Amino acid sequence: MMTTTIRNALAVAAVACAMAACASKGSPTAQYDFGPLPVTTSTAGAAPSSASKIGAIIVADVSGPASLDTERMHYRLLYADARQQRPYAYNQWVSTPAQLLTQRMRARIAQAGVKVLSTTDAAASATVLRMEVEDFAQNFDTATSSKGVLVLRASVFRNHLLVDQKTFSSSVAAPSADAAGGARALADASDAVAADLLTWLAALPPSK
Repeated sequence: MMTTTIRNALAVAAVACAMAACASKGSPTAQYDFGPLPVTTSTAGAAPSSASKIGAIIVADVSGPASLDTERMHYRLLYADARQQRPYAYNQWVSTPAQLLTQRMRARIAQAGVKVLSTTDAAASATVLRMEVEDFAQNFDTATSSKGVLVLRASVFRNHLLVDQKTFSSSVAAPSADAAGGARALADASDAVAADLLTWLAALPPSK
């Protein structure tokens, strides 16, 4: 009789095979981004009056672990080995996750009415937002259930001095147990973090 341990090992192998190494040769590569910006309402993100409190802000490029500097899409099987990231064979991001997150955060902040500047505009603003990603992954709790997880630490500097720092996190259930579902969940998690980030920025003391 097959033991529970053997059955679990076979299940893990089957899932990994389906999403990575056992895909048929010649399969076309599917590319994903975060999709269009979500439609916001007056209650989503920062309100116009809150945006005016933030003023102009330099948003530096998002930084993070080396896995964010490749277009490859990764996932984790938490029920097998939570410490191991596995790559999808024929699915990837259109650009690196670090670039996608940088673009998304800048776009969401600008969408809220905040004047967003790049690091080349340093003379135009003394306020700088830096963001470092601690986790960006599609995590499978079971073979058929996964979540997109984003953990990001944000720091605001004025005149090279730290004003405040906060860690934001969001976990969103994926609509499907594959790369497409993971891309959707991670995009939604990024938008959720952006909304919380805007609320935090608006509550910071204004620059003197």
